[in-house]
Amino acid sequence: MTILENLKPKFANAFPRLASGNYIHFIMLRHSQSFPVFQTDGILNTARTQAGLENNEQISRLVMFKRKQTTPERLAGRELLRSLNITTPDSGNKDKYCEYNSKDACKKCPDCIIYGFAIGDSGSERSKVYSDSAFSLTSYERSHRSFTFNAPFEGGTMSEGGEMRSSINELDHVLPEITFPTVETLRDCTYEGFLYVLGNLLRTRRYGAQESRTGTMKNYLVGIVFCDGEIFSNLHFTQALYDALKSDINAPIGDILIQANSVANNLLNDEPVRKTNLIFGSELEELIGEVNAIYQDEEKLVETITKLSEQTKTYASSFGALKKKARKK
Repeated sequence: MTILENLKPKFANAFPRLASGNYIHFIMLRHSQSFPVFQTDGILNTARTQAGLENNEQISRLVMFKRKQTTPERLAGRELLRSLNITTPDSGNKDKYCEYNSKDACKKCPDCIIYGFAIGDSGSERSKVYSDSAFSLTSYERSHRSFTFNAPFEGGTMSEGGEMRSSINELDHVLPEITFPTVETLRDCTYEGFLYVLGNLLRTRRYGAQESRTGTMKNYLVGIVFCDGEIFSNLHFTQALYDALKSDINAPIGDILIQANSVANNLLNDEPVRKTNLIFGSELEELIGEVNAIYQDEEKLVETITKLSEQTKTYASSFGALKKKARKK
């Protein structure tokens, strides 16, 4: 049997109304591969933290806020739903129309039910994807650079017709090969929902502002943990990995992944949770290969996402905002 075939019986066939203690943790390293921009009010987000768990030196770290992580993944998923005709941007199609972050959200598609929504009096759904701010492994000083940019005329110069344009600005960017250790958690989900969220993690390539110009990142999965509660935080994971790397903090991503594997397993041993499945190493590589194969096979992908859509519609009509709407009628 394949890894996915072994895992499938562990999932419920429907989304439950109440929390049932089924957590899936995606332990990963988000690794910049260009010059992302994670900023608020024009400056990069930073935080002062202890360097490691053992090393109590205070350093400044870059911060990748939670919405900077889940929003691009969510949009990648919504793009997939539209491409498979699960949802549509056509407001004339009332059954499939869904507008992101709006009162016109459908409240029943996989995106709405899994990632949640809050639309005032129109209803809300708590996200089944838990995320938190991620912190750079290296210090702020070693992780960013300020670049000057301009806005030339169409001819490619800063002057045209005797007019000089002075649109020159300076902006801080995250450097390439900066690592953000992260745990993203999926709670009480079906097998098809698991494939959808994992696919979004594997398929999302751009994060932060100016994503049409820069912001390329890769999510390296370290492990997937099935258990009955939440585990260590992003900051705790980052600090433990910092201690493990010691002077080799700028090691290649392959070396950091090896250390992250060991660190994550050691940290899990100290967590007060029952672990039903730990997927690391070669088993994880095999699972990712199986997930990639599903996304490369249109027939299997359509079957999977269509079934997920049916599950989220059933949930919405039984427990979600659609039930409340029907009750008012």
